[in-house]
Amino acid sequence: MAITASMVKELRDSTGAGMMDAKKALTENDGDMEAAVDWLRTKGLAKAAKKSGRTAAEGLVAVKVEGGHGVAVEVNSETDFVGKNADFQKMVAGIADVAVSVSDVDALKAADMGGKTVEQTVTDAVAVIGENMSVRRMATVDGETVVSYVHNAAAPGMGKIGVLVAMTGGDDAFGKQVAMHIAAVNPASLSEDDLDPAVVEKEKQVQMDIARESGKPEQVIEKMIVGRMKKYMSEVTLLNQSFVVNPDLTVGDAAKEVGATITGFVRLEVGEGIEVVKEDFAAEVAKAAKG
Repeated sequence: MAITASMVKELRDSTGAGMMDAKKALTENDGDMEAAVDWLRTKGLAKAAKKSGRTAAEGLVAVKVEGGHGVAVEVNSETDFVGKNADFQKMVAGIADVAVSVSDVDALKAADMGGKTVEQTVTDAVAVIGENMSVRRMATVDGETVVSYVHNAAAPGMGKIGVLVAMTGGDDAFGKQVAMHIAAVNPASLSEDDLDPAVVEKEKQVQMDIARESGKPEQVIEKMIVGRMKKYMSEVTLLNQSFVVNPDLTVGDAAKEVGATITGFVRLEVGEGIEVVKEDFAAEVAKAAKG
């Protein structure tokens, strides 16, 4: 596979590796970006990649809480300008209202919204506003108490990042602090038990490969891995992370201090995981001229 300059740049941006190291990593792994990241980490040439937070698409995430049930919905648009459009915001708020009563995004698209389905409502809005839009995903959480938070709010209850926290005990003020922590730190899961075993095993293997590069004996490496995996868990699981409000405590310990138990959370960020292919201006003009 041909390794392009844009691929090298993408890998450098995500890992902090040097240009030649990034190119070699891609070459060694036939252009596989994920494998190239692992290769760089094994060689000690890259930092651990955090959960992807690339936001190539635009739009809004809206959150809605009714009693012990919370829902977050992402509605995408092509440009950031639409996210500031009052008609678009009104539509997104209406979609969030409907989402409270459905179980998944397919049911949401088919649900009634003022005499039309949500999907038809969005289609009609495309014709009016002049941009492609879509209801991309939704997530729910249930608990004794559910607290919501929106980061970079464009309007009440909607913005670039929407967070829901479910808990027993505690109060709304503490729940809001936890939600703000989640928005900022982006944990992969609530606790170790909720982490995908395949993800954990992959990280353990990467750490083993890194340790073996040091040339230390296998029994020493095994002890090193225990410490490194403990550190990894403290970085990616909410309850084990240092609380941004008080870094001397983990989030789990902070919850205990106020008599709360965090039972679940949802975090949606606009465009997370979506990749849009961008052509440079010269290429775009050349393409248009040929057409």
